[in-house]
Amino acid sequence: MVRQEADGIRRYCHLATGNYNARTAGIYSDLGLFTCREPFGQDLTELFNLLTGYTRPQKFNHLILAPIALREHFLAHIRKEAEQARAGQPASIIAKVNSLIDPALIEELYLASQAGVQIDLLVRGMCSLRPGLPGVSERIRVVSIIDRYLEHARIFYFHNGGERSYWLASADWMQRNFDRRLEIAFPILDPQHQARLKEILEIQLGDTAKGWQIQPDGASIKPRTQGSNLLRLQEQLYEVMKNSSDAAFAKELI
Repeated sequence: MVRQEADGIRRYCHLATGNYNARTAGIYSDLGLFTCREPFGQDLTELFNLLTGYTRPQKFNHLILAPIALREHFLAHIRKEAEQARAGQPASIIAKVNSLIDPALIEELYLASQAGVQIDLLVRGMCSLRPGLPGVSERIRVVSIIDRYLEHARIFYFHNGGERSYWLASADWMQRNFDRRLEIAFPILDPQHQARLKEILEIQLGDTAKGWQIQPDGASIKPRTQGSNLLRLQEQLYEVMKNSSDAAFAKELI
């Protein structure tokens, strides 16, 4: 959206992990970023010019685009974590996708695990990676959450040598997304938003009510819990979002 304001023209952008679809909006769980940061506005203007045929692919400030560079972007981040681990430095990856079947990404995740990287994956659907294999994927955990709302957001976290990197994307880790579709990934730069993403990922990984852990043989089991002390991701996130909205509304009233 482009708007004439008192200090000049300003571009407002919305980037999201899901579809603009009235039927799925009520049953899918997604994340989006609404921003007026000028570099994002420049990127989306370039993207729309590319889509309409006005320009050739340009260098973006923040956006990573498939089928041009998205797979290599994620491979580079995984390799960097592996390098950190081999150097004896902290290294970790958390990725949330609908499906994980791309051979190149899976191979790189195996190598990162063998290098010492702690990897937590949230994969709702198809997963060709086998976690917990001795000498191959011992440091990889895969959790699948099946609940009332379809988990659709794609979220990526990399420790990145202490300069933590957070990304949202429209793409799953599949060949069709990397090679045969136009998809984007974009960074979350605001520390407050980064903290919210980390909170969401930690709640998801701790789900003991609707979460299933994938085993080395491909079987899925529910974590053992004591009594009725269950953590249900979607209920917990609802409370987090509701409390946040209530606090923001109260601040406006004051």
